[in-house]
Amino acid sequence: MLKSFSTFSLPFLYLGLLFAQDTTAVEVQESIQDSISVLLVEQDQVNYPGKPLIMSLVLPGAGQYYNKSPMWKTASFIGVELGSIIAWNYFFKESQRLKENYKAFADLHWTLDDWVTNRFYPPTQMHEAMSWTNFSALTKLTGTHDLSLIISGDLANELNLTQVSSDSLDVHPDWLNSGDVMVVRDGHFYENIGKYDQFLGGWSDAKDAWYWEEKDVGDSIEIVIKTPLKANYINQRYESNQMLSAVKYSITVLMFNHVISGIESVWTNQRKASDEQKQEKTSSIDTKLSLVYNPSNPGGLGGLQFAIFF
Repeated sequence: MLKSFSTFSLPFLYLGLLFAQDTTAVEVQESIQDSISVLLVEQDQVNYPGKPLIMSLVLPGAGQYYNKSPMWKTASFIGVELGSIIAWNYFFKESQRLKENYKAFADLHWTLDDWVTNRFYPPTQMHEAMSWTNFSALTKLTGTHDLSLIISGDLANELNLTQVSSDSLDVHPDWLNSGDVMVVRDGHFYENIGKYDQFLGGWSDAKDAWYWEEKDVGDSIEIVIKTPLKANYINQRYESNQMLSAVKYSITVLMFNHVISGIESVWTNQRKASDEQKQEKTSSIDTKLSLVYNPSNPGGLGGLQFAIFF
């Protein structure tokens, strides 16, 4: 912002001559030459719109506080920030808790022994006129997916292997009798046993409580085979996944809060700067009249000073 003003000093020449007879012509001339002056004063107020932007990107609401916006704006952005962090923390911990629960449930109720046994000795129970052998996914261990098996002990030495696919048990179910075969319970395992019919036989209630139901998948009807334990497990996994979705949503809100706060702070900053420029252009001219002190005159009066601010 540029502020300019002109100053005009009018010396009391005649008063000076009356009160000081020893004033020389040279001093009077110098006084006249110094009687009129024009001063330009610059008061720079540099506007940096990037500052509130960076502040808001680091901490939403900080840019609004810098712009001296209404406090409700600052409080709103900070409130959303804190709320998003609290929500993210809660949903993440809840998803992990539910995940540990369904994993413990699966470890208790799904075994490799049951899976292989039900494959070679199918349950005799029927459900709605359909038997176990009517579903090809239940009559073999191989299929669209598999599980990883760890081989140890004498069997590992005999086969010279430490890890194989569960497909191998369809040909060598006797490996299971050695006690040297263990299923790898990783994320792949916990997804497969709840998602695919192929692994239904591993649930401990499969022999006596298995059933099938129709599921509408949009353009067709799909048959899904379950047991009460598997259905319970599927519900537990669904709840855990819902918590994970809430975690993602909380993070999205958190990110958008930073971006929106930054955009709003820049927009407000630029709007205020524009308003100030318009106000300067339409402001009135100010004047000021004051006395000038001159020690050369016995009365100390040197003249009048008239200033115009524009």
